Amino acid sequence: MIQFEDLDLDQIVADVLAGAELARPIARALLDCPDDRLPDLLAATLKVREAAFGRRVKICMLRNAQSGICPEDCSYCSQSRISKADIAVYKLQSVAQLVDGARSAVDNGARRYCMVCSMRGPRDSDIEHLGEACERVRAEFPQLELCLSIGLTSRPQADALKDAGAGWINHNLNTSRRFYPQICSTHTWDDRVATIENVRAAGMNTCSGGIIGMGEEDDDILDLAYATRRLAIDSVPINFLHPIKGTPLAAMRQLSPERCLKTACLFRLLNPFSEIRAAGGRELNLGVRQPELFKAVNSIFVNGYLTTPGLASVPTQELIERAGFEVEQG
Repeated sequence: MIQFEDLDLDQIVADVLAGAELARPIARALLDCPDDRLPDLLAATLKVREAAFGRRVKICMLRNAQSGICPEDCSYCSQSRISKADIAVYKLQSVAQLVDGARSAVDNGARRYCMVCSMRGPRDSDIEHLGEACERVRAEFPQLELCLSIGLTSRPQADALKDAGAGWINHNLNTSRRFYPQICSTHTWDDRVATIENVRAAGMNTCSGGIIGMGEEDDDILDLAYATRRLAIDSVPINFLHPIKGTPLAAMRQLSPERCLKTACLFRLLNPFSEIRAAGGRELNLGVRQPELFKAVNSIFVNGYLTTPGLASVPTQELIERAGFEVEQG
């Protein structure tokens, strides 16, 4: 078994930037990096991050467009049918509300706006509704990147949203194929891969990552990271579990700031030219070590997540600048 001390980090950086895929024993050694060597891993990862994205950080903002009425049984989610979390419940917001959300995103410095709907998958009427919202947002903010997260999505549905101006569809793999049945039984990991393939076939950018800290093993994190690489995901959000009262994972606590940082480095080194985004749970799980994430990630959410709070736009931008990075401009 390879140990972190055996690694030549300079050679790893050179190999990664040349397009080579890390051998799995090397990836495991990176994930197992001793805490006192974490600064070395972060420094190496920063070289890869800077090669593709410089020191820019993209601001993104979510809109909970339909809340709390999902028929799926995902154990981490406050909006699933098995959740007893105290959250707002409402049907798909009006086109006007969704356009207002885009205005708010722009006002908060966001370069990407993502409308998220709690559902198994959209009906044709949902596609028409969301398509109208995309067209209106695109007309008002032609430079704003538009992303949708709408569950299992067919190729014709993806085609329609592409035509309406959407550029990304988010559908997270969440974890490994092996571990997936432990967190959801109402659809499969391969169902999620099918949506990713439909999105790509429609000519849109793929957005798919996972949630770390759900009880998975190291091999599951490695499997997920390699899956994002081999599926050539364009944009990879990394969520760090924020346990929510009323969900089956409410008592799950297995993450440290160091674990989160090592995972972010792993995803960057396996996906050197993809966007890597720090998503839900970063505030809770990293605390004062959040600035170190920018050595691996080049994108971040502001103003909270779907049903959990998060750092507002202004302090997030101050955080970015204090860490020696710059907010990406439109």
